[in-house]
Amino acid sequence: MARMFNPPHPGEVLREFLPDGMTIEEVSRRLGVSRVQLSRVLNGRSSISADMAIRIGLLTNTTPESWLAGQTKRDLWLASRKPPPAVEPFRRAA
Repeated sequence: MARMFNPPHPGEVLREFLPDGMTIEEVSRRLGVSRVQLSRVLNGRSSISADMAIRIGLLTNTTPESWLAGQTKRDLWLASRKPPPAVEPFRRAA
C-alpha cells in the first residue's frame, strides 16, 4: 500500500467553516442534529455519515462527496497504520 500522509478528520475541516462566535448549539440547530452529535464530529470522535455529509454540504455550500471523500481518506490512513490482515490473493488464470 502506498504511503499516505495523515489526512485531517473532516470535523477539523468543518471547524474552519464555522463563523467566529457561532456556538455549537447554533450550528447543530442549523444542521438539524444534536449538539452532542456535532461535538463528536468536530472533535474527531465520530465519522461523517452520508446523512451528515449531505447536511454539512448544504450548510457550507460544498458537496457531500467532498466530506465523504475526506472521511474515506482518514479511515484508510488509520487502517494502513495497523498490521495488514492475512489475505490470500486470487491467482490469475494462465
